[in-house]
Amino acid sequence: MKRSRPIVAIDGPGGSGKSSVARRLASELGFTYLNTGAMYRAAALAFKNAGINLDPEGARVEDRIAPILKSMKIEFDGNRVLLNGHDVTDEVTRSDIGDLASTFSTLAPVRARMRDIQRAIGEQGGVVMEGRDIGTVVFPDAEFKFFFEASAEVRAARRYSELTAKGATINRDEVLRELMERDRRDSARELAPLRRADDAVVIDTTKLSLDQVVSALKERIQGVYIRNRP
Repeated sequence: MKRSRPIVAIDGPGGSGKSSVARRLASELGFTYLNTGAMYRAAALAFKNAGINLDPEGARVEDRIAPILKSMKIEFDGNRVLLNGHDVTDEVTRSDIGDLASTFSTLAPVRARMRDIQRAIGEQGGVVMEGRDIGTVVFPDAEFKFFFEASAEVRAARRYSELTAKGATINRDEVLRELMERDRRDSARELAPLRRADDAVVIDTTKLSLDQVVSALKERIQGVYIRNRP
């Protein structure tokens, strides 16, 4: 598909800087920013509010979440996340919701629904999408693919700072344990595991500032995009 503006896919583990970079990059390019992780967390919040968990007893989880997935409406208003018209931005950043999102994201119906929404938003191009399977599953034909890496300690420190800035009371070691467990689940799952696309550019953000990463990506994108514009 020939797009007038490209799709920029940024994948990587939690705390690698995807959200901060993608948000700033989209703003500077005049593109739409889409935080796919927030979409999964919004879905997890909807399941939690409906009293659904992954308890094997009773009806199959897929059967219980089907009507919620069908009626679910996830939107973005700037940096705010809306679930069925309600602002849930602060709720979806909680650690427990992040853990639920990681667990529910292993279910095929959840990933299929999120993938359809993401493709509908981004198929025309002019978007910066960040997540864990954008360049491998959602948009394997994205014009630009990046995969962020960083040491677990640095990623945990970033996550800790983010949570405490929002008033959360949490132990730094606990943040590191949760992050590493999330890494394990995301990489080991059979469905759309976290992995680098073969044609993705790897960026190690461990020792780089936000400005440095954004500048590097922007320079690369504009160098190709502007040169190839009709």
